[in-house]
Amino acid sequence: MSEKVKKRTLISDIAAHLEVSIATVSLVLNGKAKQSRISDAVAERVLAYVKEVGYKPNHLAKSLRTGKTHVIGLVVEDIANPFFATVAALIERQAFERGYRIIYCSTNNDTARAQELISMFQERHVDGYIVVPAADIEQQLTEILREHTPTVLFDRYLPGLPTNYVVVDGAQGIYDATSHLLEQGFSNIAFVTTDSAQTQMQDRLAGYQRAVQEHQLPQTVKHVAVSKDREAVLADLMAFIDEHRQCDALIFSTNYLSIYGLEAISRLGLRIPDDLAVISYDDHDLFRLYTPAITVIAQPVESIAKNVIDILLAELTQCASPAPRALQQVVLPPTLVVRQSSVRRAAAQGKKVRKQEAAG
Repeated sequence: MSEKVKKRTLISDIAAHLEVSIATVSLVLNGKAKQSRISDAVAERVLAYVKEVGYKPNHLAKSLRTGKTHVIGLVVEDIANPFFATVAALIERQAFERGYRIIYCSTNNDTARAQELISMFQERHVDGYIVVPAADIEQQLTEILREHTPTVLFDRYLPGLPTNYVVVDGAQGIYDATSHLLEQGFSNIAFVTTDSAQTQMQDRLAGYQRAVQEHQLPQTVKHVAVSKDREAVLADLMAFIDEHRQCDALIFSTNYLSIYGLEAISRLGLRIPDDLAVISYDDHDLFRLYTPAITVIAQPVESIAKNVIDILLAELTQCASPAPRALQQVVLPPTLVVRQSSVRRAAAQGKKVRKQEAAG
């Protein structure tokens, strides 16, 4: 014969045992004992008995009463990517400290998957959304905004969609990186990016174009189809580098492209920075450990996470108010972290000067 299922302890059971009202137990459990003038002795009795019986609140019932689930849906491109993983962890920690839980998932930049995930969060009635938008999900985000559900985008935004967002000034980051390479004496700089039309990728490309145009230098841009398998991407990059031997520096628009690029450079037997200087947009643990260490345009992950959660929680606090809320659209500066991969070595610099003098 099966064991009898243990009956769930209810607030009413606690109140009856302690001979206090249900309202008293509820106020103590919600941290409102002092403001409700419940004595410390009664509050301590309630908390001690709750611990003794192992009472767990019924979150579903509570959400039905309050209309709040205290759950936030976080949709990122790829949770395995160190950038998104770090930001997600920071957001989760800060949300937890303020009484919210995070459910997060990856879209892999797939529109259908992104639409499905947002629909799932809608069915679960999450209190708010933090989204790294995939392409063509404007309609679903518009529906969420029409319902006045607090929403914050990050890493990129959707032009024409009036919503809160937190992004990094990628155009300035790439411009500064290109300028740094020019100051080091590199004069034929190529930019390797994805074939994406997303705003953050277009901004980074614009930063490169502005820098080379200002110095009247040739533009050399490679668009990589990252939907290809690993070996296909490597073959594509190796062919590009081999065909553009005149280039003396490469800037990669993402950290994962940079990792492919480092392997392609190694397979071609080229040396960094003697044959090719390298800069990556976005840092990675590998870049500090690599020899030579790789210069990066570092994104302010802690500031991104803080701004995202601050904006969302402010929206959650104010959402009951009928007054219109001003959009918060934050653009944060990146930081150029200079390491050995972009610094002209003295011997290489002297060799270049001698070569120029001989040509002259």
